[in-house]
Amino acid sequence: MTNIAVFGTGYLGATHAACMAELGHDVLGVDVDESKLAKLESGEVPFYEPGLEEVLKRNIGTGRLRFTSSYEEAASFADVHFVGVGTPQKKGEFAADVTYVDAVIDGLAPLLTRPAVIFGKSTVPVGTAERLGRRARALAPAGAEVDLAWNPEFLREGFAVQDTLHPDRLVLGVDREGPGRAEEVAREVYADLLAEKIPFIVTDLATAELVKTSANAFLATKISFINAMSEVCEAAGADVTVLADAIGHDDRIGRRFLNAGVGFGGGCLPKDIRAFMARAGELGADQALTFLREVDAVNMRRRTRMVEMAREACGGSLLGARVAVLGAAFKPESDDVRDSPALNVAGQIQLQGATVTVYDPKAMDNSRKLFPTLGYATDVSQAVEGADVVLVLTEWRQFRELQPGRVGPLVRQRSIIDGRNCLSPKGWREAGWVYRGMGRS
Repeated sequence: MTNIAVFGTGYLGATHAACMAELGHDVLGVDVDESKLAKLESGEVPFYEPGLEEVLKRNIGTGRLRFTSSYEEAASFADVHFVGVGTPQKKGEFAADVTYVDAVIDGLAPLLTRPAVIFGKSTVPVGTAERLGRRARALAPAGAEVDLAWNPEFLREGFAVQDTLHPDRLVLGVDREGPGRAEEVAREVYADLLAEKIPFIVTDLATAELVKTSANAFLATKISFINAMSEVCEAAGADVTVLADAIGHDDRIGRRFLNAGVGFGGGCLPKDIRAFMARAGELGADQALTFLREVDAVNMRRRTRMVEMAREACGGSLLGARVAVLGAAFKPESDDVRDSPALNVAGQIQLQGATVTVYDPKAMDNSRKLFPTLGYATDVSQAVEGADVVLVLTEWRQFRELQPGRVGPLVRQRSIIDGRNCLSPKGWREAGWVYRGMGRS
């Protein structure tokens, strides 16, 4: 087994570190945030991800997983280093901020006195890996014996452990200028996964970087496509859910990611497609990705449409209305509220004069930090009490299975807007509710 250092202990890094230990490697998680490290060392995951806490505690218990803030300790301990720090959107720009990735290389490389392989996992603009490889070899005492490769992640929040331990593919971009050890080392690290016959695609650095951004761009496009169709369905009196079912039977299209609603959010798709557009412009290929501007515009327009529907449900004005928002995370099985459509809608409605009460099974603390002026409930019943309209904006199972008869006596008006098209229109209407979905007649 291999000694591995994982730099960054956020969503990506903590998951990767715990799962590499689960595969039997000795792993050292590295971060500059001492409070985050203290939580992880005690077996506490600083965010919600199903199954991760069990994996974390089990491997801390066996001694295969430890944490440190010392780059010196990491360089001494490991010859295989994974970089899993964030690449947020730059303030006031579309481009990705790779400051944290650069900082890891600048801090680690001068400490590498023997042959080492650095695997990048962060989502970066194409061309970043080649630049980092040259810089790492220039800074490292080991010089040309330092290899840098790119091994993009394809994690879905809510399924991150499964996607790390049983991915649908492994992609490795190797540096033709490096010593050529990266593929061999990757095969050792991922031996158990490769034994499952998981596809292993080895390519150049630029292609590996583009695989991740292209995948996110395609998924975002598919979501915005069905949301654009929902706009047409609303105008024509059609049902977008039936439309999606019908076209989804075509194997060339597929049904997944064809769910119309308030659109996508989170820490990946929105900022990644914007960064992709920015990088294409820098490369002189901006025309190739102009369609992503409309993908982004359609996505943001869905939020505005939800606010309009809420206002219509309240008689044309939100001033003085009571609105219940069920959901705050950008998707179920997560506490991630970054660029959350649910919270964005809640905030817009509050600005128009409504009293807004939010409930989410896991994302309440993060929501309060981001939108402290919204009202927050401890459960569904408290959230909907006295509401003029109820909005379902994150498709948590407990919201999908909500019984209209149970919440009916609690609201002021039996009006519900299904922002994820996850409820049964017939069931709610038969219980005396005014039901509206997005793109449904």
